[in-house]
Amino acid sequence: MHEFSLIKDLLNRIHLLVAEQRPNRAQSVTVELGALSHISADHFREHFEQAVAGTDLEHLELQVECNTDMQSPTAQDIILKSMDFSTASDAE
Repeated sequence: MHEFSLIKDLLNRIHLLVAEQRPNRAQSVTVELGALSHISADHFREHFEQAVAGTDLEHLELQVECNTDMQSPTAQDIILKSMDFSTASDAE
């Protein structure tokens, strides 16, 4: 399914960012769903939660923003907008 490949690509980008930020821990991620991405926020959240279950990303708080501009150059995309990290000392 198309949404599985989109989420897999997103998770690969998240893993790369997490690796770059170690020892800091990823706390939340914000994604933007394009108007033509053909997935609702609820459906995306469901697939995301299934994909991260039992992984080191299971704790991530997910924020989903929906862009309704069908003329946007990213209208068909799922965009990783931001990630928030805690410092290693915050975890202590």
